Amino acid sequence: MTKRIATVVVLIPLVLVLVLKAPLWLLAVVAGAVALLAVAEFLKLVTRYGVQPIGQATHVYVAIFFVFVIVASTNRTPLVEATAVVYGIALAAALAPFLFLTIAMRRADLRSGYPAAAASVFAFAYVAIPMALLVELRQQAAGAIWVIYTLLAVWAGDIFAYFVGKALGRHRMSPEISPKKTWEGAIASILASVIIGTLWFQHAPGISAALLRVGLIGRRDGIFGLEQPSLWPIIVLSAVVNIAAQLGDLVESLIKRGAGVKDSGSILPGHGGMLDRIDAMLFAVPVVWAYRAWQLMQ
Repeated sequence: MTKRIATVVVLIPLVLVLVLKAPLWLLAVVAGAVALLAVAEFLKLVTRYGVQPIGQATHVYVAIFFVFVIVASTNRTPLVEATAVVYGIALAAALAPFLFLTIAMRRADLRSGYPAAAASVFAFAYVAIPMALLVELRQQAAGAIWVIYTLLAVWAGDIFAYFVGKALGRHRMSPEISPKKTWEGAIASILASVIIGTLWFQHAPGISAALLRVGLIGRRDGIFGLEQPSLWPIIVLSAVVNIAAQLGDLVESLIKRGAGVKDSGSILPGHGGMLDRIDAMLFAVPVVWAYRAWQLMQ
């Protein structure tokens, strides 16, 4: 527990400063590094399913994809950057199956080709795309406020699920996949995300003004005056984000359970691997990104 708390104390301020103050290209670099680490852990997990993944090519593909994201993030026109990233993601996702199946054709054991290619395609879609969407979300208007909102909604839900589930949990949610998760914890998690998300946007103008005064954000990165979102959409969004985050956690638990391991890795003391730390975000970020994309089109 001590290692777990120490890691949180160090990482959370670094993440917040990175999201708020770092130039977008640096956020893209870090997102790419995190994606590569998580992809490596995922490919290691699939070996326990008897699959020999296409490791090197997958890492190269993810790295090239994030080079594109980094270059796109240097564009000073947000609409152009957003459009480029969306088209780039669509193109990369469409090409991935053909590329990895072509590489798999060179294997001596053809029976291993399709599972290996499928693992690489899934790794790209599962990890790389959500991390790229996180960068694109930050680039949107009021992006700093929306990214921090996503982090807070996921973190609050995770914390309350743990403590409420431990203290009051009686009904197991999915004992075969994640024995410690309970319905009591899940409900507390949703309520926590809704409360924290709603409070965050109720005070967004004041928070934005404070961050602007200390130089942590630019004016386009915050929410001011009449820009404050309506209450009910945020309540619904926060609940959906939380449910997505809990599903993300369960999906990774399913993968680990099938592989017969407790953690995806050991890079973060007390927390396991990188994939263990971002599993909920991988499902939550696309939800927030889709909501903002829909909102900006209105």
